[in-house]
Amino acid sequence: MRYEEAYRQSIQDPDAFWLDAAQALDWDTSPPQGLGEDGSSWFAGGHLNLCHNAVDRHVEAGRGDDAALIYESPVTGTSQTYSFAELQSEIARTAGMLAAEGAKTGDRVIIYMPMIPQAVFAMLACARLGLVHSVVFGGFSAAELAKRIDDCEPVIVLTASCGIEGSKVIPYKPIVDDALNQASAKVSAVIVWQREQCAADLTSPCDKHWQAELAKAEPADCVSLPSDHPLYILYTSGTTGKPKGVVRETAGYGVALAWSMPNIYGVKPGEAYWAASDIGWVVGHSYIVYGPLLNGNATVLFEGKPVGTPNAGIFWRLVAKHQVSILFTAPTAIRAIRGADPAGELLAEAQPDCLRALFLAGERADPDTVEWVGEQLGKPVIDHWWQTELGWPALATCAGLGTAPAPVGSAGYPVPGFAFHVLDESGVAVGADVTGNLAIAEPLPPGSFRSLWQNEEGFRGYFTAFDGFYATGDAGVMGSDGAYRVMGRTDDIINVAGHRLSTGQIEEVVASCPSVVECAVIGGSDNLKGEVPVVFFVGASGAGDEAAVTGEIVGSVREQISPIAAPRDVVSVAALPKTRSGKILRNLLRAVVNGGEIVIPQTIENPDVVQATIDRFETFKKG
Repeated sequence: MRYEEAYRQSIQDPDAFWLDAAQALDWDTSPPQGLGEDGSSWFAGGHLNLCHNAVDRHVEAGRGDDAALIYESPVTGTSQTYSFAELQSEIARTAGMLAAEGAKTGDRVIIYMPMIPQAVFAMLACARLGLVHSVVFGGFSAAELAKRIDDCEPVIVLTASCGIEGSKVIPYKPIVDDALNQASAKVSAVIVWQREQCAADLTSPCDKHWQAELAKAEPADCVSLPSDHPLYILYTSGTTGKPKGVVRETAGYGVALAWSMPNIYGVKPGEAYWAASDIGWVVGHSYIVYGPLLNGNATVLFEGKPVGTPNAGIFWRLVAKHQVSILFTAPTAIRAIRGADPAGELLAEAQPDCLRALFLAGERADPDTVEWVGEQLGKPVIDHWWQTELGWPALATCAGLGTAPAPVGSAGYPVPGFAFHVLDESGVAVGADVTGNLAIAEPLPPGSFRSLWQNEEGFRGYFTAFDGFYATGDAGVMGSDGAYRVMGRTDDIINVAGHRLSTGQIEEVVASCPSVVECAVIGGSDNLKGEVPVVFFVGASGAGDEAAVTGEIVGSVREQISPIAAPRDVVSVAALPKTRSGKILRNLLRAVVNGGEIVIPQTIENPDVVQATIDRFETFKKG
């Protein structure tokens, strides 16, 4: 079934389309219907277990010796591959350990761990028993961890003695202890995987030594679960300061991911697939853990950085070493690699010829970055777009359905199941090439969230802005070719003297300047025009003096967009403030420019950069 036919059927007859897709999974009780009578639920009446589908069924099919989990940790010098049979054994014993602590179906378990195999074992062990896991990014502060403990009220916290950031060892147990002291909710056990780089003190009566508990645990079997059983809670930032717990249901998520692997990414069972992300984010849930294993792929778990562990060739060397077919990472990673290896010498040395395509997501992929890595690889570079709430790609090039890569600068075409519309502020559809609010008509396809944990009002808020639509919160434009460009959050649309401009579009132009390595454009307050563009940029090595680069940037924006879009301020910085997942902190930059409150999030990658940015902007304004 090619893309056009698949998309047509998914919109016109979603019940039949997704029931057919559901046949890719093993069911204990097959669902009698796809789309429920309520118009939003999926596969009611079905029973299955996602851990069985991700691991056990491959062993039963005779693939027990095939590679399932490839662990590469350049920060510890570790490389290890687990077969499906070995993975099954580890998961079953981990599940037995949790069951021995009294955890039962429906209980919540928080996983606060680094990128080590035990974190994957823990996630799938929870799925095996019907426990609801909530993975918290290893590195969040005690205060942020405490919020999540209070919200989901876990019975167990699973952690490790430490994480490793580059050359720095981060003890985790003190953070967990602090969080538990701050939280009102109490847990029955804190189980700690002891790493040789740092031993944790187990002093509380509820503290348990993971290795010791595992050694005496009996393997546990899979539990058959109803389709709507919650698989996990994944917290995403909220506007009120309280995290929003996105709830993912078991069957819909499994069906969507199983469909996406061959149809979007074009990977076959037995191939190696690598999502260079973190299990603390939705990409890690969907495409490090569940998606590849459901499809019978070997999945790469990477503990390191794209540069510095040890150098900018690590991605390409591991792709070649493990014959990775598809690599998925964030544009920030590619920009960092380009900055460290601008001529692509390390890439050429690694010879990652096995790679069929590179997929990008997580932030806007500027055309300059896409074109650079495409030229270096000689392979398709495919941007795609989705959100934590949606759980899997909503805009993409469906490589497995024979779709040619979408034009550079776009996020792709609607994935089957997602009915996209671009709406004005009144909810009226706008025409092609007109920027508006990106919205998706109900019902959302399987895999999308159907609730927020204990926050029904917050969940309904996604559907109140435009009747009958899920409001993505992003601005977008559909081109005449049917491809969509996502221009950034709707608050990244600025109004310059009555003209609505996308800061994302301006960023594309700035990033295309040869003297610019990376940039961010935000709206600065202006007494005359209301708002004006302000550019922060990181200059390329040997780019020349700042005045010349500023002239290059302003001239490019005037020529390629409009004199109206010409930036008021162009500020050179050594680095841009980012989260650990690589997203530029535009709200923070906006506060720096407009004199707002500087709020430094717990997810920040480079806190020292914030003060340097403030100091640089103040120096710039003084002249």
